[in-house]
Amino acid sequence: MLSWEQAIARLFHFFRLDEIKRKILVFALLATLIPSLTMGWLSYVQNTRVMTEKVTEGLQNATSHTARELDLWIKQRLYELRVFSSSYEVSENVEKSARGRPRGKALQRLKAYLKSVREKFTDYEELMVINPKGRVVTTSAAKAGPVNLPPNWLKQARAGDAIIGNAYWDDLPNKPAIKIAVPIKAADGRLLGVLAAKLNFHTIETVMKRLAPGETGQMYLIDSEGRLITSSKESSAALMDSRLPDPVTQAMFEQRTLPLEYSSLQEEGVLGSIALSSQWEWGVLAEIGKTEAYAETTRIRNLTLLITLGVLLVIGLSAYLLGVTIVRPLDRLTKGADQVANGNLSVEVPVVSGGEVGYLTQVFNYMVGKLRQGQEELAAINNTLMMTNRELQELSITDGLTGLYNRRYMMDTLTNEVARAQRLEHHFSVLMIDIDYFKKYNDTYGHLAGDELLMKVGSVFRESIRSMDFAARYGGEEFLIMLPEHGADGAMEVAERIRTKVASATTGDKNRKDPVTVSIGVAAFPENGATPAALIASADAALYQGKERGRNRVVLSGVTPNEQTAGGRRSAPAERHRRS
Repeated sequence: MLSWEQAIARLFHFFRLDEIKRKILVFALLATLIPSLTMGWLSYVQNTRVMTEKVTEGLQNATSHTARELDLWIKQRLYELRVFSSSYEVSENVEKSARGRPRGKALQRLKAYLKSVREKFTDYEELMVINPKGRVVTTSAAKAGPVNLPPNWLKQARAGDAIIGNAYWDDLPNKPAIKIAVPIKAADGRLLGVLAAKLNFHTIETVMKRLAPGETGQMYLIDSEGRLITSSKESSAALMDSRLPDPVTQAMFEQRTLPLEYSSLQEEGVLGSIALSSQWEWGVLAEIGKTEAYAETTRIRNLTLLITLGVLLVIGLSAYLLGVTIVRPLDRLTKGADQVANGNLSVEVPVVSGGEVGYLTQVFNYMVGKLRQGQEELAAINNTLMMTNRELQELSITDGLTGLYNRRYMMDTLTNEVARAQRLEHHFSVLMIDIDYFKKYNDTYGHLAGDELLMKVGSVFRESIRSMDFAARYGGEEFLIMLPEHGADGAMEVAERIRTKVASATTGDKNRKDPVTVSIGVAAFPENGATPAALIASADAALYQGKERGRNRVVLSGVTPNEQTAGGRRSAPAERHRRS
């Protein structure tokens, strides 16, 4: 015997591994444990990295989107203030009040104008006019609040720049606020004062609530010193008195592309990321608890350990059983199982012994026969199921009479189209169509004739729209058509074409001499509604306006009878008025 074989034999004897079943058992356990633990560790590291990247991407998307919304919000408010300040009601009345003739009437008109503007714009808590001396000339509120503008506001106003103050806690409405202002100048360029607005953060808070990450995460609006202004969960004076630690604030503003681990205000470990406003020294901070952020990684780790223990148990038991059986029958069974695993179900292992091994061989042969039979039956069942599923899917989304889509599928499609249009800022329109005097037609000629009419009208709809459009039977004699990428004018053209084709297709019907007509209501997104229910309600209201005006016409939601011609199209003056 070779020396290395003797050495290995002595080693096995030292560890009491002289028996073959023990050797198989130990080898099986080691062969399972080492790769399982190695792969489990590598999987844990990889999952941790992936989850970190996912959390980082989620935080950055939330903060960057909110920061853009913040920039747009401030820009829009400043633009509105510039429009208001340049109006005749503001500039002329401010100049009259400065001259003192007639001061009372000018201030009264100015206050009324500011109050009317304040009532129309929910972001404004108060509008006030401040003269160059820093005194409030008039305000939309019952009592003028503090000015709260930067110390150099007058210099900025003389230069024609917009003025933005610091955020502060407003005790009157009990919410955070900020003052912004724009200059008011006379026709000759003289500075008459500034038009200032006190803004609440309701719009930004709504955006932060919508984009807050996870279930435990929240978002904050902070300044460059780490002072918290408002959050996605609450706004309070205590919150505005809080601030992030200076090292955290400095690291956030310097390394804003990477998430930072720190303790939240509730002394919990969190991951946070920040996006800065492009115009102001503010930032949007999004944070999520580390427990929630890495919950999936923890679950995978625990599951991996559990599976490893289970595999060890199964392999250990299998190795023990293998050690007490006869080698050759097991070899034959192993080879037969290998062929079955590779898809060869024609295997049959010969039974050459009795007892457990012989019975196991018989069971193996019986199992392969069943698998072979089951494979053939399963193939037949799969073919049948595939055909049945296609038929069921078709039936579930179509109307059995007209062949158009049914109401449920159209509502799902309309909901998705609203979401897509909001995301891409696209337009689309819906047509609500009703067959005029259908009940009378049904009562006169019978339900079979009514069904034939519905099928004929449905066929006209399919021929009149594009492949990307959706036509559905909404209920009874009502139909709903959705026209993606169509504004109000394009939808009116399609509706008029449908109305004309229906009348043409039903002319000379065997049941009546006069053609069947339809009334159509048109609603456009987002002008006539920003939700599926609102769009349908607008189109339905326009439809019933058409019926009240005599039927057989197309009516656009929100357009008065004087703005439409008899056929339903908007007149040129009405279109100009609508655009203005």
